[in-house]
Amino acid sequence: MAAPRFSWGLPRLYFRFYVALLVSLLLFALAVVMVWNRSGGPLERSNATLAMVIQNALAPADAPPAAQQAALEHMAAGLDARMTLYSRNWEPLAVIGAPIPGHRWRQHEMGGPPPESYVRLPDGRRLLSSEPLGFTRPKAMLHNALLLLALAIGIAAFPLVRRLTKRLERLQQGVESLGAGDLTARVPVEGKDEIARLAQSFNRAADQIEQLVGAHKTLLANASHELRTPLARIRLALELIKDGVDPKRRAGLEQDIAELNDLLDEILLASRLGATHDNAELEELDLLALAAEECARYDDAVLNGSSAVMLGDPRLLRRLLRNLLENARRHGVPPAHVTIACDEGKATLAVWDSGPGIPEEEFERVFEPFYRRRGTRDNSGAGLGLALVRQIARRHGGEARCVPMPDGRGSFEITLPLAATPK
Repeated sequence: MAAPRFSWGLPRLYFRFYVALLVSLLLFALAVVMVWNRSGGPLERSNATLAMVIQNALAPADAPPAAQQAALEHMAAGLDARMTLYSRNWEPLAVIGAPIPGHRWRQHEMGGPPPESYVRLPDGRRLLSSEPLGFTRPKAMLHNALLLLALAIGIAAFPLVRRLTKRLERLQQGVESLGAGDLTARVPVEGKDEIARLAQSFNRAADQIEQLVGAHKTLLANASHELRTPLARIRLALELIKDGVDPKRRAGLEQDIAELNDLLDEILLASRLGATHDNAELEELDLLALAAEECARYDDAVLNGSSAVMLGDPRLLRRLLRNLLENARRHGVPPAHVTIACDEGKATLAVWDSGPGIPEEEFERVFEPFYRRRGTRDNSGAGLGLALVRQIARRHGGEARCVPMPDGRGSFEITLPLAATPK
């Protein structure tokens, strides 16, 4: 199963990492701004100090215009700057060079941009200068600097966080591939951190699993081969002494031999299906046609439904249908009913018989290998038929389950994906 993603296409883990980083930056910026505003920032304090120094250097606010002009010229000596000193009410008091209009600064005090350098003295006068005097809008400078810092860190952290989560995604894909049956799945070991050690552990575990499954398959293949040899000898001996064996006992021995043969076939098939996927080409087939062929083998099977074209292994799907019908024949009451319906890109195959059905508490247990229900009229069989049905359904991307019918009985329901229709 793929990892869960938001509609933006970002992996959830990556999104959390990145949002956590941005939130941390935002909280840091808010904390700095709060501390600045509470204590009065150094830039603001320097502006206040500069304003007091300039006021001390100038003539008092109620001094004559000539004294105001002389003090301003003395303070600006050696500076190549135009300056204009205004009163609290924006009346010009002294000018050096071309006057600087005050209406632009009145707009700035109402929220507009500052045109030139500006210092407001403690007594209310304003000094405008063409050259910088102190810092203009220190709070805005701080906010902009923090914003740019957060943006730079966020951009720089983007590839770092993405690289980390990509390694985790590759590890997740390896785990999913191994769980899907690809025992050769491995992940690259990158770096020397915890994720690299996790990748090494995964690769070691995958090696051990592949070796164990390989040994298991080899053991089953060898055991089945060794068991078939004495079975063949027993069958041959039974044929040679058929005249000296009671017919009833002979029939029982033949049935036992057939059951052992079927058991070996089902064990090998279950082992192959549960281990890894083979490379057999899937064929386009009609599930309804396969079901019709299998139902024709039984006198008491009733088939209904519509055509269901899908991609699958016809040999395995025949085995799935045969196991369901054989289960109904052995443990149910005829006739057996088979229906096929198609809806929303999947085919639903339902099989039930006319008997009491399976109790709801056993709906899952009947798919366990070697599980036999008590009280059934026929306890023959290997106990692997329904387990193989589920394995074959899952091999084709579907599922097998036991579901209740409206009358309270249970039926077997197999869902399989239909072939994609060409656009």
